[in-house]
Amino acid sequence: MLYFSKWKIQAILLVCFLGIAYSVPNLLSREQAESLPTWLPHQRVNLGLDLRGGSHILLEVDVRAVVRERLENLVESVRRTLLDQRIGYTGGINIVEDRVVVRLRQVDQLPLAMENLRKLAAPVTSSLLGQSGTLDIQVQSQLDGQITLSYTEAAIQQKVTNAVQQSIEIVRRRIDETGVNEPTIQRQGADRILVQLPGLDDPERVKRLLGQTAKLTFRMVDTSPEAAAGQVPPGSERLPADDEVGADGRPREYIVRKRVEVAGDNLVDAQPNFDQRTAQPIVNFRFDAVGGRRFAETTRNNVGRPFAIVLDNKVISAPVIREPILGGSGQISGNFTVESANDLAVLLRAGALPAPLRIIEERTVGPDLGADSIRAGVIASVLGFVLVIIFMIASYGLFGIFANIALVMNLFLLMAALSVLQATLTLPGIAGIVLTMGMSVDANVLIFERIKEEFRGGKSVMNAVEAGFRRAFTTIVDSNLTTILTAAILFAFGSGPVRGFAVTLSIGIVISMFTAILVCRLMIVTWLRRARPKTLVI
Repeated sequence: MLYFSKWKIQAILLVCFLGIAYSVPNLLSREQAESLPTWLPHQRVNLGLDLRGGSHILLEVDVRAVVRERLENLVESVRRTLLDQRIGYTGGINIVEDRVVVRLRQVDQLPLAMENLRKLAAPVTSSLLGQSGTLDIQVQSQLDGQITLSYTEAAIQQKVTNAVQQSIEIVRRRIDETGVNEPTIQRQGADRILVQLPGLDDPERVKRLLGQTAKLTFRMVDTSPEAAAGQVPPGSERLPADDEVGADGRPREYIVRKRVEVAGDNLVDAQPNFDQRTAQPIVNFRFDAVGGRRFAETTRNNVGRPFAIVLDNKVISAPVIREPILGGSGQISGNFTVESANDLAVLLRAGALPAPLRIIEERTVGPDLGADSIRAGVIASVLGFVLVIIFMIASYGLFGIFANIALVMNLFLLMAALSVLQATLTLPGIAGIVLTMGMSVDANVLIFERIKEEFRGGKSVMNAVEAGFRRAFTTIVDSNLTTILTAAILFAFGSGPVRGFAVTLSIGIVISMFTAILVCRLMIVTWLRRARPKTLVI
């Protein structure tokens, strides 16, 4: 335990040097840290919402909308299947609660209909388990020719999970587009998303961005005689115009085909711009190869007909197709302002949410509260640090000084680790640091007390130090391992603040083992070899 090879000494010194280098930017202002040369470490610890101020928003995914959309898609699938098989039905295909219900005209066609409708079901898949034996659609029939289709519970849970995961990714993209630094976006519970935006100065704009589904579709305006008479034919729906008023002063409405010609999923870029003729803000968009082909085919086959651009079930504009658009790009015009055009471009680039998000909780933390929290945390940390130093020197003398030097190095390494990981420091995280300071010298206390016992038992200085480090090692590992396991459980099952505490505590424990067992031991061994003491004052 007292022998150090040259490479071990060099490795310990290198780790300590890197720890100091990577923690120094935290002592500088943000502008000074960013002005450092690129080859020098310049990453800083991110301050959380409770330290820096900002917005706390808790979003809830509209699960009912997810199920409703799937049922509407299922209605279209059932309609196409029955039409392809020339199976007649009466009363339409309706959604009743969480089921799709259809009644056949001829009961003798029930076996044929059941056989083809069962083909719509597919196995429920999982990213971990792959395909399971459970089908996503359950098909049931009655003797009177009524057929009921519904999604199984496993399929609904899978779709909700996928919707939440997709929503988190899209929320992250939208917030990144706005330039907000160091956001915290994570899942909370089964269908909620926690968004924390430190330093945010315009929360209303972010709320508008997050509140829009931004589901963009390109559909044909229904020009049939029934639609011209104000009736809604099968396969069409009535949608309001966005900020467009009719001759009667009421919001204008369009009758639009439900069939989506081109979906917003095929967009690869959207940028705000100005119309060269009217100087009005517009949004230029561009499709991928698949979307470009569909867009070109649709415009080629429908020259002279109005083409509706629908965003979140509102018609932004419905221009008449003058000629085929073959370049895979186009523009969206409307009553845009510069900011609204930019926001729409952000939404389209980030993608559409699979379901609407509802803001169920919102808090704004002012920077003054964050400054008070930082001040209180710094006071607590400094006070705890000073008391630990005084206790160690008073109790163990020179060995206590060695332990204090290791404690300082512990703090440097901890801040360096948090900076490299770009972790977010919160008030609970500061509590974890304060607790780490106490636990970091706990290992030294165990070692020093063991050395005392060995020296009192008649061993020489070298042998007592050797035995103290060797026999205390197992106890140190056991105690720290249980603490790390506890921190892991807190991280796995806790929310944001609890996780911050668990992260700083677990990183601090690992670093404290390094500083107590290696750094402190290296200093003691160096002193023993140079001083050659005959007695041990500890």
